[in-house]
Amino acid sequence: MAPPAPSITSDAITGRLSEIAAAVGTPCYVYDADAIRAAYATLDDAFGGYPHAIHYALKANSALAVVRLLHSLGSHADANSLGEVDVALRCGFRPEQIVFTGVGKSAAEIDRAVALGLLAINVESSGELDRIDQRAVAQGTVARVALRVNPDIDARSHPHISTGLRSNKFGVPIDEAPALFREMASRRGLTPIGAHVHIGSQITTLDPLTRAAEAVVALAQQLRAGGMALQHLDMGGGLGISYDGGPVVDPAEYVRALVDATRGSGLKVAIEPGRVLVGPAGVLLTRVVDVKQFPGAKRFVVVDAGMTELMRPALYNAYHRIEPVAPRAGESVVVDIVGPICESTDAYARDRRLPPVEVGDLIRVRDVGAYGAAMGHTYLRRPLSPEVMTEQGQWRVIRRRQTLDELLSLESE
Repeated sequence: MAPPAPSITSDAITGRLSEIAAAVGTPCYVYDADAIRAAYATLDDAFGGYPHAIHYALKANSALAVVRLLHSLGSHADANSLGEVDVALRCGFRPEQIVFTGVGKSAAEIDRAVALGLLAINVESSGELDRIDQRAVAQGTVARVALRVNPDIDARSHPHISTGLRSNKFGVPIDEAPALFREMASRRGLTPIGAHVHIGSQITTLDPLTRAAEAVVALAQQLRAGGMALQHLDMGGGLGISYDGGPVVDPAEYVRALVDATRGSGLKVAIEPGRVLVGPAGVLLTRVVDVKQFPGAKRFVVVDAGMTELMRPALYNAYHRIEPVAPRAGESVVVDIVGPICESTDAYARDRRLPPVEVGDLIRVRDVGAYGAAMGHTYLRRPLSPEVMTEQGQWRVIRRRQTLDELLSLESE
């Protein structure tokens, strides 16, 4: 087990948070480039020279500045939509550095992915296999594909982010994979280059990840015995981070376990980390807009950020550490920390102890570098919030606050 990953905790950066909030307003997201660099180096170094590729999962945070930073560190890309493919290309990734994942790829997405010549299209079903083959043949090319297998392994995380059980919609049962690989190899428009597995997200124990890796390695060895040699094994992502300060899997230990499981196959290892690279590097800054309590009722701290800025608490009852940027003196009290949205699920924390706060105080919500801004939305016509990146004590705006005119620009009266 590992302690919490590096995050925005240094006195130098904390001292800039009030300055940033005053300059760009709240709510706003702040990312620490130095923490992202450190997290990437931990994964990359742990491979110890074993052939590998780290495909950053853009779904965690696809801000151009974040993606460009990962590209500069040597990362490859994992895209779950055509939009993410185009973001990766815009940020300097070559097509042969991009894997395209997704459970329901549209005809337009398949057509473009084939035309681009991506490193691999991760195939989800026999029907998708047919559609990719047809488009490749029609274009007079051969598409590189990998088959996503479902090993029926419980990730032991939240059921809404578990993807490796037979009851989930993702991939094909692993026992059906050999036949589908033979089918892919027989198609004129397809070249099978790998096997792909991703059993879920926010996984905090090593055992399910190791078991999934061992299952895919066994499949590759079975295929090799039958005369089919793959080029890589894509072990997916899903490594969890410590939202509550408790222990999680050491990222370096995770990589070493994958290498140990794969070494005998001689195949290149690909992984698709997202949250573990950027999650701890981000905070959401928000201001207290009201504090209220009535006799016999709870005490509510109302902030100006809500489910429009951070959906995870409403979606998964997810825990995030929340604290005043400049704590006041006095004993902590039990409060509900809620947002301004007219939904009862718009709450960041219930029955949480918090130091005394007053209207106007600046609050920091930790570990929002992943699935914060990426899942932001404009419910109630709330414009998207700005994003800021810090680096070596300096900061810059990487996305300004959306205006109402921009929000309405696609509409006509």
